[in-house]
Amino acid sequence: MASNGYRNGTGTNKGAIKPPASSNIRSSSFKSRLPPSSNHSTGSALRRTSSASFTTAAGGDGVPGRVRVAVRLRPRNAEESTADADFADCVELQPELKRLKLRKNNWESETYEFDEVLTEFASQKRVYEVVAKPVVESVLDGYNGTVMAYGQTGTGKTFTLGRLGEEDTSARGIMVRSMEEILANVSPETDSISVSYLQLYMETIQDLLDPANDNISIVEDPRTGDVSLPGATHVEIKDEPSFLELLRLGEAHRIAANTKLNTESSRSHAILMVHVKRSVLGEEVAIPSESDKSSHFVKPPKPLVRKSKLVLVDLAGSERVQKSGSEGHMLEEAKSINLSLSALGKCINALAENSAHVPIRDSKLTRLLRDSFGGTARTSLIVTIGPSPRHRGETASTILFGQRAMKVENMLRIKEEFDYKSLARRLEIQLDKLIAENERQQKAFDDEVERINLEAQNRVSEVERNFTDALEKERLKCQMEYMESVKKLEEKMIENQRKHQHDGFMKDKCNWEGPGFSEDIAEVKKLLEKEIQMRKEAEKEVNKLKSQLGQHMDAGAGGDAEILKLQIALEDEVHQKKKLEEEIIILRSQMLQLTFEADQMRRCLARGGSGNAYPGLDSPMSQVRDSLSGHKTPVSALFDQVGVQKILDLLESEDANVRIHAVKVVANLAAEEANQERIVEAGGLTSLLMLLRSYEDETVRRVAAGAIANLAMNEANQELIMVQGGISLLSTTASDAEDPQTLRMVAGAIANLCGNDKLQATLRSEGGIKALLGMVRCRHPDVLSQVARGIANFAKCESRASTNGIRSGRSLLIDEGALPWIVQNANNDAAPIRRHIELALCHLAQHANAKDMINGGALWELVRITRDCSREDIRSLARRTLNSSLLFRSEMRRLRIEL
Repeated sequence: MASNGYRNGTGTNKGAIKPPASSNIRSSSFKSRLPPSSNHSTGSALRRTSSASFTTAAGGDGVPGRVRVAVRLRPRNAEESTADADFADCVELQPELKRLKLRKNNWESETYEFDEVLTEFASQKRVYEVVAKPVVESVLDGYNGTVMAYGQTGTGKTFTLGRLGEEDTSARGIMVRSMEEILANVSPETDSISVSYLQLYMETIQDLLDPANDNISIVEDPRTGDVSLPGATHVEIKDEPSFLELLRLGEAHRIAANTKLNTESSRSHAILMVHVKRSVLGEEVAIPSESDKSSHFVKPPKPLVRKSKLVLVDLAGSERVQKSGSEGHMLEEAKSINLSLSALGKCINALAENSAHVPIRDSKLTRLLRDSFGGTARTSLIVTIGPSPRHRGETASTILFGQRAMKVENMLRIKEEFDYKSLARRLEIQLDKLIAENERQQKAFDDEVERINLEAQNRVSEVERNFTDALEKERLKCQMEYMESVKKLEEKMIENQRKHQHDGFMKDKCNWEGPGFSEDIAEVKKLLEKEIQMRKEAEKEVNKLKSQLGQHMDAGAGGDAEILKLQIALEDEVHQKKKLEEEIIILRSQMLQLTFEADQMRRCLARGGSGNAYPGLDSPMSQVRDSLSGHKTPVSALFDQVGVQKILDLLESEDANVRIHAVKVVANLAAEEANQERIVEAGGLTSLLMLLRSYEDETVRRVAAGAIANLAMNEANQELIMVQGGISLLSTTASDAEDPQTLRMVAGAIANLCGNDKLQATLRSEGGIKALLGMVRCRHPDVLSQVARGIANFAKCESRASTNGIRSGRSLLIDEGALPWIVQNANNDAAPIRRHIELALCHLAQHANAKDMINGGALWELVRITRDCSREDIRSLARRTLNSSLLFRSEMRRLRIEL
């Protein structure tokens, strides 16, 4: 061991990867083993990855991005420190070389290289920066991202991924740290964050935020292949406390249990989905001017929305049942966990090997993660391992899973959309501002016009008033001057008249008409002209003021402008979901009527009572008689009162009526599962087979076949029927009988035997399949329903055996010529017949029967089942079967059939 606490080792470069995230370390010993300096662990914080290295134009080709894988070693817990004290750890780490060495024994070891190797002393901050920080930064840049934890139960997945760190913030896991960084880099005004918290439990998606929502369906976009969960709860996140409260609520609803490997083992896969929506502006586009090519008009940037998704997956731990000690319901949980993890491993193997077929649909987990492996998301995976040599096998399996994941490459793409809502919102705000500004300007203009009008009116009034006053003054002045002038002239004329005598009248007259008088007249005329000129100027001034007033009035009237309204029509597409109606299948079974007239039974007992060789027979026969007549003892109480052996002895009675009544009683008793074991132990099965073999009476054969059919519902009795030659006997009866009720009983017995995997070969060799198919000659619907049920049971057993690798090759049903009848009745009017035939077709098509089914016309029936079948499980099985076969897909492409 190195002195610094790291485990040394060498390795081989296996490739580099993207960090997924999450590992579950609920063990308190992890924190106790960390040194005080672990909060300042080695390794500098990763710089923010340049978005230029990943950015592509919206809708363009993606950028390759390999899945990055980191490995984290959990420290020994208290139990391992005690139990493995004498043994060295099974792994050695060399973090500076990013290598890991897995020991086989004391001399041999295997080396592996990862993108990052984290020792047991690595801090939570160091783990986040190495594994999740690059993915979170890509999500902020507009890419989808996935961080996933994988490893054995109890190796620290939940500690790494989901630790809240309420008491010690340094122990916070990737979930909390990722949300901290996202909240720190988004704008609350323009961006939004919503969270869904789910668990995948027993192949059912459940909502951890709403436990009543326990069966969420997966929806795939047929155009883009995007996977969504429309039924999940979405919670808007504004701050870190609300997110922590959400995680506490989800963790309280998550299913966990105590196992030998972990005291609080997760029994479900936890999936945290963080949806980030960010508003960005596109690049400005320069448009050359037509008049001057050297100048450009700059088109404003387009508003865009980048929608990205961060998926944090805390997988349930892979485990071996022998080590975890799971029993009962926990055993079923472990099987479901291992199946989903196995499906995930198969998908990663197929992607790593560039296989043409990736089995995405084998599990809901792989369907949810289809974008994380081989899709468009940037993915980081952290695999957690333990040091104990007792779990070396699980550790090796985990390491190999990580190595295969490193070979998977994704094509990173930014999902950008034109932000119509943001643009509409901006235009609405701009329009509101323009309307408000226009209204303000209009009001200011109206106020200004009103002010000018008022001012003009005041000025006109003032001018008119001043003009009137001036005119009046001038008129008065002129009148006064005129009167004074006239008065002066009169006085002068009187004075001249007095001054001259009569003799000199002519001379004075000449003086009066002389130059002095003419000058006075000329002066008066000048004053009048001056007054007239001043009046004209005043009138011009009034007209000018009136013209200005009219111009102001016209300007106010022409200022009104119409405001254009912007209307945005948003079309909503309404998707109608078809209601699924399940057809109620009524199983019509006819009960054997044990009603016989009391006088006939009495006669039978009277004839056979005295000669009966069996002691104590009178009493049982009396009780059988009463039971059959319905007067006293019920059939179900005969075991307690008479005894099964005495009832079976009546099957050998010489009286035919007694035998008939006795076999009816046995058939009714065999219909109850509680009586079947006692009937078989007492030799009742052998007696019934003897009756079927030796008696030609149709009633006896029919009732005996019905009793055998009831006993054949038990798997243990099915092998006894085969050992005692019952299959051959039923086949012979099917060939000889003509009565529909007898054939229905025989077909029901063979149909029950067809559901046993161990009897497949015997059923064919002893003629059981041929006899089953031969009974279709009786066109009675009850017989055909039992035949269809037998074919469905047989096909299901064959499909299960082929899936498990027990058998291969064509179906025995096809070899026996059953396919034409199956295809002909796949759309039968009777619901029970159609349901069994549809199920048989789906199972027949799952393996090496595709070519025969295509030639036989079964492909069209399978396509019809995917569309018209009333049961969702059969539709899904048919769709999955068609998609999993290369031959079916090729033929559907040739015929242009789309599911």
